[in-house]
Amino acid sequence: MSTALVRADALSATFQVRLGLWGSAPIMAVRDVDLEVRRGEALGIVGESGCGKSTLGRLLLGLRSASSGRVMFDGLDLSQVPPTVKRALRRRMQLVFQDPYGSLDPRRRVGEQIADGLLIHRLANRREAAGRVVELLHQVGLDPTHADRFPHEFSGGQRQRIALARALGPEPDFIVADEPVSALDVSVQAQVINLFAELRQKLDLALLFISHDLHVVRHLCDRVAVMYLGRIVEEGPTQAVFNAPAHPYTRALLAAAPTLRNAQRSRRAVLSGDLPNPLSPPSGCVFRTRCAYAIPACAKRVPPMECPTGEPRRVACIRVREIG
Repeated sequence: MSTALVRADALSATFQVRLGLWGSAPIMAVRDVDLEVRRGEALGIVGESGCGKSTLGRLLLGLRSASSGRVMFDGLDLSQVPPTVKRALRRRMQLVFQDPYGSLDPRRRVGEQIADGLLIHRLANRREAAGRVVELLHQVGLDPTHADRFPHEFSGGQRQRIALARALGPEPDFIVADEPVSALDVSVQAQVINLFAELRQKLDLALLFISHDLHVVRHLCDRVAVMYLGRIVEEGPTQAVFNAPAHPYTRALLAAAPTLRNAQRSRRAVLSGDLPNPLSPPSGCVFRTRCAYAIPACAKRVPPMECPTGEPRRVACIRVREIG
């Protein structure tokens, strides 16, 4: 088994949100997350909007500060390393955003933007960077002669390929892709997903793939972690989790995902009610207010992440052995 490149230990993040004109209140976007991304693997993060997926991704990159816990990258604590070491580590971690147009400067040619990482990290001079840009554009399936064009001259799928080429420029070990295909046409999504899969294996990248699309995660990722209200509630090999989900929330997500097979599926597992207010989350298990299997004990303690069946997966549910 490959070793962990990125590891979160009891990671939490709290932010202040405004309430009206004068007040504010703390909101815990990520709660006591233990997670690892192994070298060369793709880990999918799934869950409803607002569950903390994007915040977790930025915490793992060191772009946000944790309220408690720590992030380890290649054995180094990101909160403890000196600035010079953090700068060197930054080259090895890159982010691909959801909106391919908003992440590119419309006033600059795409070749210049792809070369930025090489120049900032002093990996090449301008002449060498220009040659590397040609290689990168070819690598992501674009015509290298288009390096002098501006972002508006490309389609959405092409712009996301440009954003990926820019992320690959510094030769990172770890990429966080935050909903990278959700803004694209369905006809283009498969092409970009296949490109991610091809490049991950070719370059031996560790990939954290954040998505609400379960089908994309199933196709691309080796493992999957399911988030609900800032917590990981289930994590394990993708096929094992998707074929036999153990947590009631995972079951509900899969039951609600549209497929040709589940058109007549029983709706027992479909989510009921609204997502709780994150400013005052439920006590105990955060999912209990929407769970068909909840009992009074679920309100009294936070269920730990355990391996209930001996499989290489973890589930946070005190009743998982009963309802499995």
